[in-house]
Amino acid sequence: MTARKKPVQKNGFRIGEYVVYPSHGVGCIVDIETQEVAGISLELFVIEFEKDKMILRVPISKIESVGMRKLAHEDVVKKSYTTLKGKARIKRTMWSRRAQEYEAKINSGDLISISEVVRDLYRCDSQPEQSYSERQLFEAALDRLAREIAAIEKLDEAGAVQKITAVLSKAAQANRAKALEASGGSDDQEEAAA
Repeated sequence: MTARKKPVQKNGFRIGEYVVYPSHGVGCIVDIETQEVAGISLELFVIEFEKDKMILRVPISKIESVGMRKLAHEDVVKKSYTTLKGKARIKRTMWSRRAQEYEAKINSGDLISISEVVRDLYRCDSQPEQSYSERQLFEAALDRLAREIAAIEKLDEAGAVQKITAVLSKAAQANRAKALEASGGSDDQEEAAA
């Protein structure tokens, strides 16, 4: 009897490929295995999330319903950077509702939505401190965004974080300059008035 060769690719995903699982971020498919559960044979992707020290087994038949996807394409990454450069949009709703919306965006797995959370919760040095919960959500969104950008652009995670924060701080400076220009003042006049 000959042993069946293990599949290296299934449903367009292959072993060794990085994928995005919405509620956990970027992981690597390390194996495709078959397990018997309640008398039913299931084919599973085995996904390793190295940073979280976690292994997830996802039934191949469920990948669409859980939202598992390949890493974003280059045009989506460009749109993500454009989103980061935009002006923060903070709704005038209660923090608890905004926090739920931010959490939903982070867990959506959508790179643009995650970029919106990072942009909206970013604080430069001249802005007031964030609350603990704001900081936690910002860190979670930044981590998800950085992991995917690092995997796409073949960077380490720290390099991706630096690149993202550089884009954010440059955009914050440009937005501040536009606001000063629109009000007809300058930094020097504001400091003298204070």
